[in-house]
Amino acid sequence: MDAAMVDRLAAGEGWALLQSLPPYDEAASLSLQGRLRDAGFDADLVAAAMTQSRLRARAVDKFGDFAAGMLFTPDGLEQSTRLAIAARHAHRYAAAGVREVHDLGCGLGADAMAFARLDLAVQAVDADDATARIAAVNLRHWPTAHVRHALAEDVRLPRGAAARTVGVWLDPARRVSGVTDARGRTKRVFSLDAISPSWSRVLAFADQVPATGAKLSPAFAHGSVPRGAEAQWTSWHGEVLECAVWWGPLAATSGRTAAVCTESSTWVVTEGDAGDGALEPALGSVAEVGEWLYEPDRAVIRAGLTGALVSAVDGAELASGVGYVTSDRAGEVPWARRFRVLEAMPLSTKRLARWLRDQGHDRVTIKKRGVTLDADVLRRQLKMTGRGKGGSEATLVLTRIGGSQVALVVSPA
Repeated sequence: MDAAMVDRLAAGEGWALLQSLPPYDEAASLSLQGRLRDAGFDADLVAAAMTQSRLRARAVDKFGDFAAGMLFTPDGLEQSTRLAIAARHAHRYAAAGVREVHDLGCGLGADAMAFARLDLAVQAVDADDATARIAAVNLRHWPTAHVRHALAEDVRLPRGAAARTVGVWLDPARRVSGVTDARGRTKRVFSLDAISPSWSRVLAFADQVPATGAKLSPAFAHGSVPRGAEAQWTSWHGEVLECAVWWGPLAATSGRTAAVCTESSTWVVTEGDAGDGALEPALGSVAEVGEWLYEPDRAVIRAGLTGALVSAVDGAELASGVGYVTSDRAGEVPWARRFRVLEAMPLSTKRLARWLRDQGHDRVTIKKRGVTLDADVLRRQLKMTGRGKGGSEATLVLTRIGGSQVALVVSPA
């Protein structure tokens, strides 16, 4: 969608058309488009409005009721910050005494909306003209929020004493324009050198304005965490969404942290929580597996903080980096799942199949980490197709211990 179409949709006939559309229904979309064209609406405007209707339906999961009054692009919606997570970002700035935030690379304006909802003044820019105009539409309810089309590198930021109540927020573009995939999405990039603004430019902003934050990929390398900054990996219902790096007064705890979030709760895990658990050796053999198996939230694993779970349950990681922790102690850890270990053995298809049959199982759920096995191929080899009569389902954990592949049969606690 180009800038001209954004303007058409944002006012007059276009906005009235968009707001009059019924809830999006894929099955009825073609016939609805035909009726709208027959009613005299321009075909391009109808197509753009229908696209917005479809994107709004998808956006409800991230934006709730706000989605009904917003404009989107497919890439922008995919990359935009979930509103609940954006609110967490905004609260950092407010708690640090920031009164004005420069949102450099604002995208559709999700984070800027969260800043504005806390009565922070917002100066937002985006390098793409159409995207900047969309953000302006999405921020229209907040008079202290201003959006313009500009490069982050061209923004003049305050220095010294003038920067004390000013913050900077960056969400560098992690997609490149040009070739798209079969679903119309542009190519994703993972290198810090390829994001825009570049990582070196992000670091320069942080040097100039102490209260700086940047949203990066969950694949952000631990070795790239700047000295004194906080890098927080955040999950939402178990899905890791981002790694945000915080400098100066925005950093609650220096080093790596994990935030495990749901609608009702947030748990934060730090390097300090790992304590001696980060130094505990992994298991040497499958015979050392305890009565219980724990699986931490993925944000904890991404942050490299499995040691916090080791400390919490007085256990040991099965193998370095796999994330699974075993212990003979049954404990409740809000950011980890607990399973009872029913059987633990070296991974042998014949032995495992025989054990499963002897226990009356005819189908399996397979969880794997640290191994390259194809779960569907293994399921066929085990003949666990669920075609038997009266059989039950087993949960298998395929992973590594002491350099060897192992299979654990577990039951959720």
